[in-house]
Amino acid sequence: MSSINIKLFNDLTDEEKIFEYQLTNKNGIQISFIEYGATITSLKIPLSNGKKVDVVLGFDNLEDYINSFGLPNAPYFGAIIGQYSGRIKNASFALNGEKISLIANSGENHIHGGNQCLSKQKWELSEFNEIENAITFSLTTQENLENYPGSLKVNVKYQLNENNQLIVEYSAISTKDTIINLTQHSYFNLDGHETDVLSQELQINSDKFLETDEHNIPSGKFLDCKNSAFNYSSPKECPERIDNTFVLNKENDFAASLFSKKNNLKLNIYTNQPAVHIYVGGNCFNQIKGKENTNYHPLSGICFETQNFPDAPNHNNFPSAVLKEGETYYQKTIFEFIKI
Repeated sequence: MSSINIKLFNDLTDEEKIFEYQLTNKNGIQISFIEYGATITSLKIPLSNGKKVDVVLGFDNLEDYINSFGLPNAPYFGAIIGQYSGRIKNASFALNGEKISLIANSGENHIHGGNQCLSKQKWELSEFNEIENAITFSLTTQENLENYPGSLKVNVKYQLNENNQLIVEYSAISTKDTIINLTQHSYFNLDGHETDVLSQELQINSDKFLETDEHNIPSGKFLDCKNSAFNYSSPKECPERIDNTFVLNKENDFAASLFSKKNNLKLNIYTNQPAVHIYVGGNCFNQIKGKENTNYHPLSGICFETQNFPDAPNHNNFPSAVLKEGETYYQKTIFEFIKI
């Protein structure tokens, strides 16, 4: 039976209470979320041997999630990223003929929504749909947060269905013309969050990826995956280093897949977005322990950030990232788990 379980995630008297919500489907998959960042904290899948494997990275307490933003490279484990995921060059862009200057939080550039990004906000559980086995988190941003024009009302719906699919749907409305690019930032490891991903097989439904400079800012040019280190048109083992945006071939919305030979478990990702940014990482620099006292390192997990292109507002040949006042932004991504 599908069900929801609610418990207090932190019990620190000097902090606002944060609750954890857990959805379970009839096949025994359990996924947990907290209100801080609308974050996925765990995703446990039963294996044929009767054991469960937790396939996402995360922390055991709220304090570690908060402190992780002070690491040399913040991991954003399991969080919703926005208002604009990815980098924006020189933390600025033009909108309606006016230059908009955002807060620079990555050298001279802007990344993942800035210092007060959606990942650091407390979201509200606005709906639990027992029939769909789904929960919806909602957030309304302050006017001109991080200098983004307007106030944004965002909803993120997580649904765990009986086909072992986690369906993530995003919607947003702004009080002024603005830009938007939301994504989910879970780090997956189908062998379990205490291992590395190098033996798992990656496939990407893409023929081109974005050329970038030394700061990982897109140049506006596209490079061919063929005859490059990033040709994953057929499955092959995960690379040690990847931090690239892939332009998706629009075939049944399939974006990418990950396969664990150890657990005979496969993850398929589908999306209505034009790109997926793929990143292997998770390093906590021996400063913060992961769940179950785990040391996370640079190869602990792999992210599939389904989204628009980074720095799209500064490139006319990229898909538009503009959200007009009163119009609705919509994004949908499906994470499907298959036991082979």
